Amino acid sequence: MGNYHVVPRGDKWAVIGENKKKADSLHDTQKEAIRRGKELAQREGNELIIHGKDGKIRDKDSYGNDPFPPRDKKF
Repeated sequence: MGNYHVVPRGDKWAVIGENKKKADSLHDTQKEAIRRGKELAQREGNELIIHGKDGKIRDKDSYGNDPFPPRDKKF
């Protein structure tokens, strides 16, 4: 499986696996979708890509096995 994306889908937020058309899950809030996307990405060692309401990428989190991970300054 590839990376996961959190994207707007109508008035909901969807978690979609890369190269998939069908959402893995739909949520009322972006926060709920991010929580679910993070679970999936961590389980599979992939990246979570978070899009804003305009569809543009606003954030990324990597859960892979990077031997030299960047220092995350968000948290």
